[in-house]
Amino acid sequence: MPITAHEIESLIRETFPDAQIAVEGNDGAHFAATVTDESFRGKNRVQQQRAVMAAIKEKVDSGELHALALTTKAPE
Repeated sequence: MPITAHEIESLIRETFPDAQIAVEGNDGAHFAATVTDESFRGKNRVQQQRAVMAAIKEKVDSGELHALALTTKAPE
C-alpha cells in the first residue's frame, strides 16, 4: 500500500510535535516536505535534515517511501 502525505506528516510530527509541517505529493512514492521547527536553530542544514530523515527512516528503509525532498529551517 503506498504511503500518503498525511502519513509522512504524522511520522515527522511524532519527533517534532510543535513543528510547522507541509508535505506535498500524491503519487505514493515521491514527496516534498517543508519542516520548520525551533529545534533546528543553531544547526546546519545537514543536521536538520538528518533529524527529519531519522523520523521517517523505517519507511525509507522498507522502500515504502522512495523519495522525499526536504526543506528545513528554524522559525524566523
